[in-house]
Amino acid sequence: MNKPVILQATSVSKRFGKGSTAVEVLTSVNLTLAHGQRAAIVGASGSGKSTLLHVLGGLDKPDSGQVVLQGQVLSGLGEAARGRLRNQSLGFVYQFHHLLPELTAQENVAMPLWIRRMDKAAAMQKALDMLKAVGLANRADHKPGALSGGERQRVAIARALVTQPSCLLADEPTGNLDRENANRVFDVMLELNDRLGTALLLVTHDMELAAKMQDVFRLQDGILSPVSAGH
Repeated sequence: MNKPVILQATSVSKRFGKGSTAVEVLTSVNLTLAHGQRAAIVGASGSGKSTLLHVLGGLDKPDSGQVVLQGQVLSGLGEAARGRLRNQSLGFVYQFHHLLPELTAQENVAMPLWIRRMDKAAAMQKALDMLKAVGLANRADHKPGALSGGERQRVAIARALVTQPSCLLADEPTGNLDRENANRVFDVMLELNDRLGTALLLVTHDMELAAKMQDVFRLQDGILSPVSAGH
């Protein structure tokens, strides 16, 4: 049975600069991500991987082509509607955790739910449940400064997944972690992808982590091509 498509890019191109100095970073990129699918995008530093993730996540607009999220064309939506759809359907994890230093781990994870105007107590309970899922319930009342790098990144993953998004976009989420912590953070993402059915798109330069995904694509000279099919 075919799984529903969550995110689809069709002939997406993106240029920076104008006229003769314009550089095409993405050239007619096509990508389809279905419910529960795990895919990685690899490529050299500066190859446009982060730009592609920003376009897929509606944080940047393509110069041509379109991105469809949950059946809606992102570029066809106004700013507010696009923000709402992102908040409902997408989770983002970056190389740097971007946690708010004055809030506890639990409050940081609850933040996306408060933005949705969920009852404060209910949001805190949901945040605690998600911290349990990433093995950090015992660190819930610690502020980011009291957590290790690997713990902070797991809190960031909990925050990205607390709204139960259809798709998680992760940009070098293990890039500043040692191998042991990178594997631990990655295993958490895979386990939650498995349990929640969240589609996972990972941008990484780490071929060892990419090899654990169902599909691997390489971005080179603006062109996205498959490295290996699902196994």
